[in-house]
Amino acid sequence: MSVRTPASGSPTVERIDPRTDPRWHVLAAGPQGSLFTSPPWLAALSATYGFEPEARVAVGPAGEVSGGIAWVDVSDVRGRRRLALPFSDRAEPVVPDEETWALVSGAALSDDLPFTLRCLDTSPAVGDPRLTSVGAAAWHETLIDRPLEEVYAAFKKRTRRDIKVAQREGVKVVLSDGLEALLEFHGLHVRLRKEKYRLLAQPREFFRQVWEAFARIDGIWTALALVDGETVAGAVYLIWQDVVYLKHSASRRDRLQVCPNEALHWTVIQWAHERGLRALDWGLSNLDQPGLCAYKSKWASTEGRIRTLNAGGPPFGGSPDTEATLRSLSGLLTDPSVPDAVTEQAGAVLYRYFC
Repeated sequence: MSVRTPASGSPTVERIDPRTDPRWHVLAAGPQGSLFTSPPWLAALSATYGFEPEARVAVGPAGEVSGGIAWVDVSDVRGRRRLALPFSDRAEPVVPDEETWALVSGAALSDDLPFTLRCLDTSPAVGDPRLTSVGAAAWHETLIDRPLEEVYAAFKKRTRRDIKVAQREGVKVVLSDGLEALLEFHGLHVRLRKEKYRLLAQPREFFRQVWEAFARIDGIWTALALVDGETVAGAVYLIWQDVVYLKHSASRRDRLQVCPNEALHWTVIQWAHERGLRALDWGLSNLDQPGLCAYKSKWASTEGRIRTLNAGGPPFGGSPDTEATLRSLSGLLTDPSVPDAVTEQAGAVLYRYFC
């Protein structure tokens, strides 16, 4: 489907499948793209949850693409809604300016379906009067395209101290591109979310699908921190273009004194620097978790905000009773008395509703 704007020679807006259309890959690999608009990420989300993403792109007279936006329509027990994009830290429209955003955004904001978008506050979408800001989160990035000594010197003093503590305590970091290491991390991830946050974790199948999508482009690495051969912390890093993204991290709370997380991140920064990557993206941090925000700021060169924008309000057909039931079920299934295996299975069943 395409709709031509009135002016002769103006771009055509076309509907495409962002998972498979090579024009979307061109956009996602460009300066406005990110991990969360990349075809591998969209493929993993779709394979796990059955989503059918669609996108609109602006195509010039010579066939060149200048911008686009992707989203997913969701209809479940929480109601009907349009998300750009579910289970993503952010997924700003891949557009260079407000003019291109205005061109490609019409279909996303049509149909009167409630629309939610998460994007960096530098996105052209932030100034759109059709959208209301309904939330904010912190975002951090460490620039590593400079001498490694400068990268290290820019860390806060406490970070440099904790790196040395980990070295003194004999923390060993193992980097793996294999599925086995990723699934070992998942067990640690389930346990931490349960014990610390009383939250369910994304299902094991999602981690498998992410591995399938990114392993073929050498884009997924799991780092495990070991002390005396025992895994005490881990993190999952995804690579898209010249950026490595910290997607998940977890650690045993009783072993934090040996600073395993500092060992993980410093090892990966050195590895990414050697690989010639430009930056480490630390992802989204909720502002009601000041400890997490402070931890990431100790490493970061850049800090910004991720805005949640909405048009149309809450999901159609949603119910406060449904929201309360999901919260209650999550609380029950993350109770300390519940075995980790049961909590993991609960995540496989219920997590899809938390988008």
